[in-house]
Amino acid sequence: MSSIPVRRTSSSEGDSQPTSDERKRKRMISNRESARRSRMRKQQHLDELINQAEQLKSQNSQIDVQINLATQQFVKVESENAILRAQLSELTERLQSMNSVLRFIEEVSGMTMDIPELPDPLLKPLQLPCAAQPIMANADMLQF
Repeated sequence: MSSIPVRRTSSSEGDSQPTSDERKRKRMISNRESARRSRMRKQQHLDELINQAEQLKSQNSQIDVQINLATQQFVKVESENAILRAQLSELTERLQSMNSVLRFIEEVSGMTMDIPELPDPLLKPLQLPCAAQPIMANADMLQF
């Protein structure tokens, strides 16, 4: 006798074990289901990415608006500062002129007058009184 088992193919044994066609069919169904789940995950991921892109575009638009508002405010303040510097310069010249007239009157009349000296910030309008302290800015300043 041979020690190799002999495979019997009777109808009763064939019913208990799936045939190769049946295994192929089950595997095909399993593969289709797996592919369907994979497509669903891929679509869900794509939907999440599209949603995230829309949110980022919206945030970008809001930041653009904030930058434009800050730029407009900066231009307005810079314009006002230019006007104030011109006025300061004109008033400083007038004050110097008036002081010159007062000194002339003081010399001619012989009277002593209390002629105030011009304060340093008026003589040097671009020099800030607290020049040692740097001007600091941060992102919170742009919140409107």
